[in-house]
Amino acid sequence: MAEGFMQSASQPAPVSKKLLWAGRIMSALPVLLLVFSAVAKLMKPASVVEGFVRLGYPESLILPIGVLELVCAVVYAIPRTSIFGAILLTGYLGGATATLVRGGEAFFAPVVAGVLVWGGLFLRDQRLRALIPFRCASA
Repeated sequence: MAEGFMQSASQPAPVSKKLLWAGRIMSALPVLLLVFSAVAKLMKPASVVEGFVRLGYPESLILPIGVLELVCAVVYAIPRTSIFGAILLTGYLGGATATLVRGGEAFFAPVVAGVLVWGGLFLRDQRLRALIPFRCASA
């Protein structure tokens, strides 16, 4: 029994196809949201400019924040760098959450996006499951 425990502790179980696809879909949702948001920032329509000013940011930061958002999403979308991308997105989405809280706005969207980022990555990436092993209670 100890031998089986040691083996499962050192190597995560392979991902089933269902979990892999669930993780991919779960990961795609925040990537699509962030790419859409970044493109909106790069195009700078009046609604984006008004939102930035209302939340206390100068218009000059719209382009750099849009580029940062796009880079973070791309780094996360690349399988080899996805864990680093999730860390970057955690910081980015944390800043978005703090900005919305400070501005008195609804802040659930960046929180949900962050949960999807890490949840999807957990389902599809064996390296992350090895770092955060959930164990089932055995009878």
